[in-house]
Amino acid sequence: MTMDDAIFFDTLRQGLWIAVLISAPLLGVALVAGVAVGLFQALTSVQEMTLTFVPKVGLMLVVFWVSMSFMSEALVAFFTTRIIPLIAGAEQWTTPAIPR
Repeated sequence: MTMDDAIFFDTLRQGLWIAVLISAPLLGVALVAGVAVGLFQALTSVQEMTLTFVPKVGLMLVVFWVSMSFMSEALVAFFTTRIIPLIAGAEQWTTPAIPR
């Protein structure tokens, strides 16, 4: 593997990890809301289709609003420390501040 391949695959790996970190709060809330509403529907025998949709969308909007600063901070850190130096032709790059 040449250095160009190593840079490409390392950048790809870090980009995918950022995507996982950014999407995790929304996917987690959708999962928990879906299970809770499904359990409620099973216990009460209510089979209303909009009952599953409205709480999920509402909770996801709230979580998106709350975690938007984290999402934008992670993306800006990745782009400023990784992508922009690679576009500018820098051989060395700094390690991005990926929140853990």
